[in-house]
Amino acid sequence: MIELTIDGQKVEVEEGTTVLEAADKLNIAIPTLCHHEDLSPFGSCRLCTVEIRANGKFELTTACTCPAEQGMEVKTDSVKALEARKLAAELLLARCPSSKKIQKVAGEIGVEKPRVEVKEEACILCGLCVRTCQELVEVGAIKFIDKGLNRDISEPFIEVSTDKCIGCGSCAYICPTNFITLKEEGDTRIIWDRVFKLKKCKVCGNYWAPEAQLEYIGEKLNLPPDFFDVCPNCK
Repeated sequence: MIELTIDGQKVEVEEGTTVLEAADKLNIAIPTLCHHEDLSPFGSCRLCTVEIRANGKFELTTACTCPAEQGMEVKTDSVKALEARKLAAELLLARCPSSKKIQKVAGEIGVEKPRVEVKEEACILCGLCVRTCQELVEVGAIKFIDKGLNRDISEPFIEVSTDKCIGCGSCAYICPTNFITLKEEGDTRIIWDRVFKLKKCKVCGNYWAPEAQLEYIGEKLNLPPDFFDVCPNCK
């Protein structure tokens, strides 16, 4: 176990715990938009910025990506940390002003409207869909293109390999801005402009999951061909 201090409170956590997780143990709320407990940390939204003492002085960092260290001192409510969060909230709100989730987070931070030019874009590059598809679904149909210091374009973007997509909809579920849309019509599901045939339950007759998703799961777990003939509600 290691001990650190957050806003004057001491807390013991296991090695490998992030500052965000340590703060949560103390019931200290730190805002975030790109974080999910089941996914690897990413730090793209910058809403969880805090100050930590490093090399004898305080510096800003993202709480979700910063590992807790023995003797570390963290300030979640310092002037610098709060100003950094407000700036991050303004940039997100300027990029996607119609997102209810961003509006809510920004309002909690104290930002009602951005002071920078509004772009009205839907994707905020939070990486939630990419990480979900890669780490949880384990399909890897979504990825970032040219994200990094040496990229040749002005901004990274999301690319989807529709031939790899299984239509599970996990990316649409986790997207905070509704950039990814999912629509079901009769026996089909439409996502990423691809139409997926839905499986019909032999008992209740309801369409309940994309056949491509069920085939993927069946092959991965070596299940019998008729395993998904009946939906979970009827089993």
